[in-house]
Amino acid sequence: MRDTNNTREGDRNGSSKHQPQEAHMSLKLIDSCLRLSVIPLSVATIWLTVTIHQSNPDYGNLDYNSIMGLKYMVGVSAICGIYALLSTISSWVTNLVSKAWLFFVPDQVLAYLMTASVAGATEIVYLLNKGDKTVTWSEVCSSYPHFCSKLTIALGLHVFVLFSFLFLSVISAYRAFSVFDPPCDSQTNGNA
Repeated sequence: MRDTNNTREGDRNGSSKHQPQEAHMSLKLIDSCLRLSVIPLSVATIWLTVTIHQSNPDYGNLDYNSIMGLKYMVGVSAICGIYALLSTISSWVTNLVSKAWLFFVPDQVLAYLMTASVAGATEIVYLLNKGDKTVTWSEVCSSYPHFCSKLTIALGLHVFVLFSFLFLSVISAYRAFSVFDPPCDSQTNGNA
């Protein structure tokens, strides 16, 4: 009877050892998939934004160089795509994976950069569609509908990259801080 209890206890301990490793592998797979998804989304955002141009006989040409916020969006997309490629490759190098801080800091910084970029691009798309009558900025999309529709698609792809980096920042924060023990309650230590 005693041996069966030890065997059951050993099975429980053995299965509990496999659960963290399985959880670690699934987290690594999710991390890699998110990083890999950023690459084509960033490339598509850059390509759509850079190739946007439309001419109007009454108002002239409009392209992404005309709007500074779109240049920022292209720059941030390029940084995110390059980082995603490099971090995907390096995430499978075992020496670097153990250094959780190498992924934590850039993931956080890029999540903030993406938030600023999406906010700026959203404001641009809003102003192009609605205008701002208080500063006499009229809407542009009635004169440049092709430009606005492609820009809206590029913004949608950019938002998906933002969500990917938000999830990546949570995953990298979990990896970086899960190695530490939770803080002890001082009342618990005093009573023990």
